Amino acid sequence: MVHIAAVSHYLRCKLRLAGQSKMADSPRGKGKLVADRRYPKRKSAPASKAKAAPKKRKAAKKPVKGGNVVTRGIRGLFRWIFRVIWLVTSRVTAVGLIILGLAVAYFYAQLPEAKAFVDGRAQGSVTMYDRNGQVFAWRGDQFGGAVTADSVSPHLKNAVIATEDKRFYWHLGISPRGIASAVRINLREGRGPLQGHGGSTITQQTAKLLCLGVEYDPAIWETEAEYVADCRRSSLARKAKEAIYSMAMEVKYTKDEILSIYLNRAYMGAGAYGAEAASQRYFSKPASALNASEAAILAGLLTAPSTLAPTSNLERSRNRAEVVLGLMEDQGYLTATEADAARANPAVLSDAAERLRGGYFADWVMDTLPPFADVSSRQDIAIQTTLDPRLQRAAEQAMTEIFSTKVREGSKAQAAIVVMSADGAVRAMVGGRQINVSGVFNRATQAKRQTGSAFKPFVYATALELGYSPYDTVIDESYCLFANGRNEWCPKNYTNRYEGKVTLVYALKHSLNIPAVKISESVGRDLVRRVAGDFGINSDLIDTPSLALGASEASLLEMTGAYAGILNGGSSVRPYGVRELRIKGDDEAMIGQRGGIGERVINETAAKQLVFMMEKVVSEGTGQRAKLPDRQAAGKTGTTQAARDAWFVGFTADYVAGVWMGYDDNTPLTGVTGGGLPAEIWRETMVRVHEGVPPKPLPMIVPEPPRVVETQPAPQPAPRQQQQPRRQDPVEGFVEQLLRDIFGN
Repeated sequence: MVHIAAVSHYLRCKLRLAGQSKMADSPRGKGKLVADRRYPKRKSAPASKAKAAPKKRKAAKKPVKGGNVVTRGIRGLFRWIFRVIWLVTSRVTAVGLIILGLAVAYFYAQLPEAKAFVDGRAQGSVTMYDRNGQVFAWRGDQFGGAVTADSVSPHLKNAVIATEDKRFYWHLGISPRGIASAVRINLREGRGPLQGHGGSTITQQTAKLLCLGVEYDPAIWETEAEYVADCRRSSLARKAKEAIYSMAMEVKYTKDEILSIYLNRAYMGAGAYGAEAASQRYFSKPASALNASEAAILAGLLTAPSTLAPTSNLERSRNRAEVVLGLMEDQGYLTATEADAARANPAVLSDAAERLRGGYFADWVMDTLPPFADVSSRQDIAIQTTLDPRLQRAAEQAMTEIFSTKVREGSKAQAAIVVMSADGAVRAMVGGRQINVSGVFNRATQAKRQTGSAFKPFVYATALELGYSPYDTVIDESYCLFANGRNEWCPKNYTNRYEGKVTLVYALKHSLNIPAVKISESVGRDLVRRVAGDFGINSDLIDTPSLALGASEASLLEMTGAYAGILNGGSSVRPYGVRELRIKGDDEAMIGQRGGIGERVINETAAKQLVFMMEKVVSEGTGQRAKLPDRQAAGKTGTTQAARDAWFVGFTADYVAGVWMGYDDNTPLTGVTGGGLPAEIWRETMVRVHEGVPPKPLPMIVPEPPRVVETQPAPQPAPRQQQQPRRQDPVEGFVEQLLRDIFGN
């Protein structure tokens, strides 16, 4: 214990002395109070690090805020979930990008050079020229020639981009923003997400026009219409494939090449495929020469080419063009001044586009073409036709005039007009009340209707050919006969009166039925049928007594052609509309004139006498409402049973015209006969047709009327004296009997 106490005392003294020594060394003079280290001092870190170390240790030991065990566990769980999602998403995305890249590479390898996609027509085109050499109709797929994004008017290029895809030069083929906007609009308007607005870029639209590289195969699709419908269908799978194909196009082609394909393949209405065809179709100028207002018209067509085509509704097309001009101004393609100037000077259709007439005629011509010259042949065809635009306009104006002034409002009655030359060249055709239409029912060529009394000229033509005179007589009286040997048939006149003994010319001009039947039965129905058939009535002609009264059916074109045969002197006529057909670029015509005057049916004298009789129909008979103010005309009225059909067919020295009127469903006409509205339509047509044409006399022979000769009673012969019979010599009798046996009585 003594030792311990001594040691403790010693240490306390040491510490006191050390403190005094330190204090003595300090500024205050105090000495050191601690003992010297027994072990060497370690190398110390810099002062800054030495001070920072304790802070780090202090931060590491700082407890987590709000940190209880449950909270820390939930947070750890979420971190783990997010880590798993990230790992899965990143790997799935990587796999998806690899698959997408392979798909894009596959389509990329399938794509040909851009120029292979320029002409996308499914069939050839037909361009029709009138008799003056001017274009009046197009059929099939028109393609004006290849253009590029650089060769078309800058206004057209800018209008298409502004309207269809303003971010065209910035995206990679698809526009997520555009798709999202389209889906939102579709859902807001109550449609499905993929119905209506598609949000497609120009690249996607081009991919759709290319049918995603799938070509037409007859083994898969029965018709090209089914193929096109399949190419246009919308589904998620189809949209995905379209997007991949679009990205492949973006890799394969430049932006301008994609735009060039689009400008060449897009349908722009009126049968025009591509900018060049549309520019020529509507404005008769190349696509490189379009101004801003014309370019806006074409760009506006892309949303609804058939509805917005300027040839269908110019006002509606101009309204759409104003929207396009506004988009071009908003996106900086036009200044405000330029846009206002374009609005103030809207696009005007060319004369060729304004001349869009003869739709019924063009449809008829197309129906007469052989298969090797049709649009399905995929050839570009040019046809020189017989259509006269002035006469076509005259027929259309006449139709409009009568139906607007003489037909009650709301009537569903229809009418048709055909005008032709004496050789059968069709100059005008209107197949219904609607004009400037095509692809509709053509009543001039497709409707087969009973002809009524318009058939009677062929009965009298047969009689005149057999030597009858216009002044020969027939008894108009009650008359009955057995039809087909079984049923008794008693024809009646329209007036229900009998005229007694009448001449043939009188019977025709007053359209008496009984004399016509009597003449037909007298000359033979077989001959009447042959004459009518030879004149061009190709429809089946019934073999009953009612044949003479027009119980058989025929088309207006057939009837008009048959009357042309009467005008030209009695020769048959085959109506025609094609003068020449050639493949564009070829010098040699494939087809020449397809019709004209044929063989003689009746002699010229008989034909000219018949013209005389038919002239009396117009000047004195049932057709007086067709009388022309400055020239002779001849024709015949026709009204069928119950007035289901009304006809007037006639001619001047220059032209033949036929008019039919009736209902498509055979409803009887009210208060209409062939001598009424049809005759008036005929007159209105022919007055316009003959404007500026010098009058000529009809080619007719006026027969001398029969002479009435007063005859004296013939003197009675004196009675013969009865002679005694002469005794016959036996030898003479034997010789006489022998001669009778050899030569007969």
